[in-house]
Amino acid sequence: MEPEASPTARALLTLELIQGSPGITADRLAGKLGVSERAVRRYVGILREAGIPIESVRGPYGGYHVGRGLRLPPLMFSATEALGLVMAVLDGHHDASDPAGLVGGALGKIVRALPEPVAAQAEAVRRATAAAPDRGAARPDPETTTVLVRACSDRRRVRLGYRSEAGSEWDADVDPWAVVVRHGRWYLLCWSHTSGARRAYRIDRVRTVEVLPDGFDPPAELDPVAVLEEHLAVGWEYAVEVIVDAPFDTVARCVPRTLGRLEPVDAGTCRLVGTTGNPWWYAEQLAALPAPFRILGGPEVRHTTGVLGRRLLTAAGEEP
Repeated sequence: MEPEASPTARALLTLELIQGSPGITADRLAGKLGVSERAVRRYVGILREAGIPIESVRGPYGGYHVGRGLRLPPLMFSATEALGLVMAVLDGHHDASDPAGLVGGALGKIVRALPEPVAAQAEAVRRATAAAPDRGAARPDPETTTVLVRACSDRRRVRLGYRSEAGSEWDADVDPWAVVVRHGRWYLLCWSHTSGARRAYRIDRVRTVEVLPDGFDPPAELDPVAVLEEHLAVGWEYAVEVIVDAPFDTVARCVPRTLGRLEPVDAGTCRLVGTTGNPWWYAEQLAALPAPFRILGGPEVRHTTGVLGRRLLTAAGEEP
């Protein structure tokens, strides 16, 4: 049996009904909430004490409505929505269960604002979950990310202090086009005036950000995710060329842009051209293709694909 909602939770439901049906009467509210009209008036009183301007008009055409001055209504979650939110946060942030952490503290505020029956279920999931962190994830500093997101929105150039994976450090003046999250990593897609080229910088490696007075216009009809994935597929150490024995439309549905550029050769064949810094990862991606393929270029990827293939045959009990 589900526990009875608290007066505060009932008051929030009352607010939601009034917002959804301005002019709703006390008897209709009582019917929807399953309580008496006296209880409805008590819930309205709770809302008014909280500073929410609930106004009422007497008479046959009167009822309750929200007056001016209410800018941000309280968030309303069903049990399913709340649990989904908690699970998504826990899945993405291994420190979400720590109330002293930034994410954990924010999640705690959301849980405390929920009606008691919903909060109890959400908190139970939060306590019982031991999230396994994504080893490949790299979460940036929230303040740095906020500054960059605002600069993208305001179309203001920024000066970045950056540290590469190898430890090199430099400054770059860039036009920040978009902040994109892919596979647990946050990227700033931008045009670098220092390099005179398009760049994608890992935000967790940004040391400093200075917003400059110069403005800019991003490329027309920019698709940040597509551009980022195309960018991540080029410029790596090992070049690859693969022929896939299947129609272009069939293969295109299974090949992420991070593998490279896919182009049709004829009606039943297509070519994949790209680069990679990790031949083992690239070989694993090729193994998932839904059609036979041949590696024409890239001895490193050809080698790792052969080793992977022999391992799979051995695991299946077949002779390599």
